[in-house]
Amino acid sequence: MTVFTAVLLSLAASAFAFLAAPAFAQGSDAMPSFNGTVLAVAYSGNIVYVGGDFTAAIVNGKPVARGRLAAIDARKGTLLPWSPTADGRVKALVVSGQSIYVAGDFAAIDGVKRDSLARLDVTTGALHSTFKHTISGKPLAAFAAHGRLYLGGTITAVDGQARGRLAAFNLSTGALDKRWLPTADDQVETIAAGGGRVYVGGKFHRVNSVPGYDRLAALDPASAALVTTFKPKPPVITYALAVTTDTVYSAHGGQGGRISSYTPAGALRWSATFDGDAQAVTVLGDTVYAGGHFDRACSTARTGAQGTCVDGADNRVKLAALSAADGHLLDWTADANGVEGVLALAANPRLKTIAMGGAFTTVEGRQQKRFAQFS
Repeated sequence: MTVFTAVLLSLAASAFAFLAAPAFAQGSDAMPSFNGTVLAVAYSGNIVYVGGDFTAAIVNGKPVARGRLAAIDARKGTLLPWSPTADGRVKALVVSGQSIYVAGDFAAIDGVKRDSLARLDVTTGALHSTFKHTISGKPLAAFAAHGRLYLGGTITAVDGQARGRLAAFNLSTGALDKRWLPTADDQVETIAAGGGRVYVGGKFHRVNSVPGYDRLAALDPASAALVTTFKPKPPVITYALAVTTDTVYSAHGGQGGRISSYTPAGALRWSATFDGDAQAVTVLGDTVYAGGHFDRACSTARTGAQGTCVDGADNRVKLAALSAADGHLLDWTADANGVEGVLALAANPRLKTIAMGGAFTTVEGRQQKRFAQFS
């Protein structure tokens, strides 16, 4: 082999390694903290919105009033003036166009009656005057796609019309969708859309009164008909979903938690096991991020009492990064703390950042309460 050929091969190998390297966030940014749990995070351009149980953001050690909703400049790490106030817990945030939809366990926004669901302006925080509904039950998850806002939880009725833990609203008019009428026999914890489907996860065993669609199912976005070819039947509760055009990633609890990867046909590609619930999942480039209240990533799927890893493990405290291709554990470590740990994750592909919320108070060994971003 000539020296020239060897150099070319070396350069080609280096280029391939660069292209194949996972595009995952490296270090925790300087960001505001919060005085209560962050349960939802959502990006819109250069802004990251957060919702939860907090009543103040903490900036340079000083509290700044924020009523369970806040916005942060994701590039600069500065708290923005955007400050609508919810009088109860915010559980889900969804950005669509110039609006952000807020769902949770509240009765009013900025003192104006809104029953568990509201629409706000992404720039001003102003409450939309005509988007108002009466919800029976608690919304736990929301997602915007296909011209609709999809809502899931323990919902039994909207505006007096019966619903089976799922509902949808027209994004243009705000009206309750009277055609999208799926039912689940137990609560829905998460909703996501992709590949022309709406995926729902939770505790349920029947969808549209059909048995055998345990804890994870796919629905037609317009008719709500079951996608019968997608029937993965995970054995434990589904807490969170992240969907790409050709893969469904799911976060599960149980005796030890897990992150799983499914094909659109419902076939299991891979599953990674932890010693505690996986409660959040997101994807950035070739990397899948997992968040939860686990402390270790198990070497095999076998777990013992209380989810203990049986066949060896690597320390991954509340956070882990996995290869999207085969689920193998990556070297990235950004340990958080706390019992509940990480409860929400979101990715911004343009900024190449990951945002997370939860009940933690430290990240990477330094104080960072309940919200963090990696870039």
